[in-house]
Amino acid sequence: MAFYSYLFFSGNCREAFTRYQEIFGGELRLIAMSDAPPGEAPADPAAADLIMHASLTNGDDLLMASDDPTGDASGAVGFSVNFSTPDTARAREVFDQLSDGGEVRAPLAETFFSPAFGMCVDRFGIPWMVSADPPT
Repeated sequence: MAFYSYLFFSGNCREAFTRYQEIFGGELRLIAMSDAPPGEAPADPAAADLIMHASLTNGDDLLMASDDPTGDASGAVGFSVNFSTPDTARAREVFDQLSDGGEVRAPLAETFFSPAFGMCVDRFGIPWMVSADPPT
């Protein structure tokens, strides 16, 4: 069994996922509304560049999203996307990149459960938790 996050954006999914690929690497796949066969997507020409489906894969990791088809991606509430790594320096790098232009909610710092843990909301409105794995 696997659980994957599916995020919704308000017209900036392409920009967000391009940025996430810069930060995390991996293979980015973007399907725009204009890529759909005739009659399978909204006919509004203004929606042609909106993202119907985005996926970023890196090994077994998968993050997915789209531009909100209702047009009401009114904010992410009640969740955070979590990124963890065995490397404290990598945790710092990712945290700094995600929080750039966003909001730091808990600075990346050593805690009793992690050598580096922090929380932020990126410039696209997505909440993140970043942590380094404790030594084994």
